[in-house]
Amino acid sequence: MSENAGEKMSFQTEVSQLLHLMIHSLYSHKEIFVRELISNAADAIDQARFTTLSDPSALGDDKDFAIDVKLDKKAGTVTVSDNGIGMDRDELIQNLGTIARSGTKAFVQGLSGDQAKDMSLIGQFGVGFYSAFMVADEVTVTSRRLGSDSAWKWTSEGTGDFTIAPAEKESRGTEIVLHLRKEEEDYLEDWTVRDVVRKYSEFVSWPLRLTWEKTTTEGEGDDRKEKSETVTETLNSKPALWRQSPSSVTEEQYKEFYHHISRAPGDPLLWTHTKVEGTNEFSVLAYVPSKAPYGIFQTDFVRGVKLYVKRVFVMDEAKELLPTWLRFVQGVVDSEDLPLNVSREILQDNKQVDAIRKHLTKKVLESLQKFSEEKPDEYAAWWRELGSVLKEGFYMNWQFLDELKALLRFGTTFADAKNGLTSLKEYVSRMPESQKEIYVLTGESPEAVKHSPHLEALEAKGYEVLLMTDPVDEWMLQFLREFDGKRFRNIAEGDLDLADASDKKKTEEAEKGPFAGVLAALKERLKDSLSEVRLTSLLKDSPSRLVSDAGSMSLRMEQRMKSFGGEQGLSKRILELNPEHPVCKHLLALGDDKADEKNDWYDYLYDQALIAEGADLPDPGSYVKLVNRLLAKGF
Repeated sequence: MSENAGEKMSFQTEVSQLLHLMIHSLYSHKEIFVRELISNAADAIDQARFTTLSDPSALGDDKDFAIDVKLDKKAGTVTVSDNGIGMDRDELIQNLGTIARSGTKAFVQGLSGDQAKDMSLIGQFGVGFYSAFMVADEVTVTSRRLGSDSAWKWTSEGTGDFTIAPAEKESRGTEIVLHLRKEEEDYLEDWTVRDVVRKYSEFVSWPLRLTWEKTTTEGEGDDRKEKSETVTETLNSKPALWRQSPSSVTEEQYKEFYHHISRAPGDPLLWTHTKVEGTNEFSVLAYVPSKAPYGIFQTDFVRGVKLYVKRVFVMDEAKELLPTWLRFVQGVVDSEDLPLNVSREILQDNKQVDAIRKHLTKKVLESLQKFSEEKPDEYAAWWRELGSVLKEGFYMNWQFLDELKALLRFGTTFADAKNGLTSLKEYVSRMPESQKEIYVLTGESPEAVKHSPHLEALEAKGYEVLLMTDPVDEWMLQFLREFDGKRFRNIAEGDLDLADASDKKKTEEAEKGPFAGVLAALKERLKDSLSEVRLTSLLKDSPSRLVSDAGSMSLRMEQRMKSFGGEQGLSKRILELNPEHPVCKHLLALGDDKADEKNDWYDYLYDQALIAEGADLPDPGSYVKLVNRLLAKGF
């Protein structure tokens, strides 16, 4: 440490023990020191402004608050100064000699009633000052308190002690001088500091100026001369858009800011801009993109809104402020007083975080609902881009189920559905009185399910079916149980009660009569794959289909589980035959001397049902040969 006339003191014991750890381990990036010192300067100005509201004359001639950052390459120093509240001798010792103590926090705690309600400070980050020692081997703080004629200087190398001494300072406020280590001299470059300031502190409330010596070369050859000039640039001229009244922000400004934070080429689908006041105060500006962000379905997708505290950037991916099923949302949350850990980098689990998360989620869902009603065509296009992500919200979420249900869109067998999609509300409005459940069918693709044999009976009765072909749909149905008091029913389940009484009786008689032998023989041949073989009157054009027991896992879901590493085999299904189909009638007519041909038809009916279900054939090559044999024989 350089020699200073003054009193030498030791840090508080905790400071001596923890300062080394903080300097080398607390922060993820050394550049954070710029943010911390600027934040402290902004706090000091806030205090001065508030203190002098009742007596502005106390500011004297220095009424224009500002924060200055000065770079001096020759001296190897970075200086951060403000004309805020300043500190006296005792405050320098208390605030800089005691770890985690904040002058701002103590100031706020001293307020009461309306004063405390009106005060607006970050106020709880007492250790940010010490980040200066990550890049500096000596730090000097010179401060003069508002209303005082004397100034004091605090100096330390960040080891075990510091020196406090009288000083000269013309005006109020605090000046912090960092003597940088050799390896940290990159922070003497104006572009380095400018980038850091614009990353973290671009939106602080007070003018933030950067001053440096700019060197240019004039002339040529032997006449070349270097010319130096002092340059000062204001770095935070751009307003914090989310802090403004929504009525004062234009559509173009909203779009420009979206491009600024997202780097996305297209315009956003919509945005929501709100401010919450009261016990928890925060501002929100959130955007929903019109296109799916790249990699959104990958496990390492970077998600989360930007988090600011008092206009100071804290975190780029505040994942705690949004559920994963809204990970496409981009924007800004700016809190008045959000508890963070000591390095401001990790959100603590508390009620305020929960309040922000709930508010942000609700506003995004409300905006999507309004957009879907006002611009259904555009919403349908967006749904095809990002609807799969929203469907994930049905897992372990009991808070926003109704809002999510209102946003769902599905393909449908209803030919006149706009955009080929329908909402649950629209579907229910078209249900005939005789229909008591919402019918759905899952499958690999729209083309596959539209020709499924499961649809035949419902189409014959004029019932509409929702076609769910998104990979997440099967999983979603485990949690999506009902809508508007009507339960969902997967028509691939075998207990669908749609047959007329006369058809049921006819089917029962055929099972006990002429088809009894066929059903028994077929079940015996395919006993390893089938739990039951029976007739049905619900098939109209297809000879056979596979169905599941009510409540059991569907074939498609089992296949997906197996693809994720499950060792279990597929469970046995129920094979249903259409006794009126020519294939089944032909099979019934075959004599006992046609055992081989019967077996071929048994295999054919099962394989055909598998194909219609979208399942993989056990042996495609054998199936091709089977079909060729049957074609060669004819009926």
